[in-house]
Amino acid sequence: MVDRVVATEAALALIELLRAKHGELMFHQSGGCCDGSSANCYLPGEINVEGDVRLGEIGGCPFYISPSQYAYWKHTQLIIDAVDARGAGSFSLEEPEGKSFLTRSRLFTDEEWSLLKDSLS
Repeated sequence: MVDRVVATEAALALIELLRAKHGELMFHQSGGCCDGSSANCYLPGEINVEGDVRLGEIGGCPFYISPSQYAYWKHTQLIIDAVDARGAGSFSLEEPEGKSFLTRSRLFTDEEWSLLKDSLS
């Protein structure tokens, strides 16, 4: 099985830290305004994800993306990493930790795409 979104060990460690501090979490891929195009971490209910695409989970937390971004990125796997940096005006929960979630991506192989292409449309 191929996942549409995965997390690096650094991201998973940061998620565990944030879960210990805040409890249940959720992620949303930012649309690129004041915080660039990054994965943002929120408490459930902090943002409305109605109508958004749920790509999967990282660290046991749901991960969402807007339909327009999904249409553009649907051929890629999102790889969520964590780096030592402060986001540019980020509203994400990792900001006070001096960390930032960073979205990397890679194109799915033809074989992976054939397995995924009908799963979310």
